[in-house]
Amino acid sequence: MNPKSSTFKKLNEFIDCIKSHPLYHEVGMILFHNGVVRATSRCGRRVSGLRVLVDHEKLKQVIEFHKSRPGIVEILVNIVEDKDLAVGEDVMLLVVAGDIRENVLPVLKDTLEAIKTTATEKVEYYLD
Repeated sequence: MNPKSSTFKKLNEFIDCIKSHPLYHEVGMILFHNGVVRATSRCGRRVSGLRVLVDHEKLKQVIEFHKSRPGIVEILVNIVEDKDLAVGEDVMLLVVAGDIRENVLPVLKDTLEAIKTTATEKVEYYLD
C-alpha cells in the first residue's frame, strides 16, 4: 500500500483512533478489509468501474449490532461514495478491533457481509 494514498492515511487514522479508545487495553487484534474495484464482475463480465450507494442509517445499525458482539472494542468503516471508481481503486475500508481472533475474525466477515447486502448497493459499469 502506498504510504501517500488516501486509503493508507485513513487506515492509519483508524488505527490511531482505536489506540486512543478507552478500552484499547482489551484489544489483542486489529483486522482490516480493503475492498478494491475488480476488473470482472461476479458473473464474469468485464468491468470498467463502479459506484457505491450507501444507506447510512442501515450502515449505522450494522456497525452498532456487530460492535455489541463479545470481545469487540471498535468497528470503523470508510466507503467511497458519490464517485465513479475505476478498476483498482479502493472502495471500502473496514476495521474491526477486539480481544481474540475467535471473536474478531467472524465479526469482520459478518460485518462485511451485512454492509454489502443491507447497507450498500453497487452499480457496475461494463465494457461489453
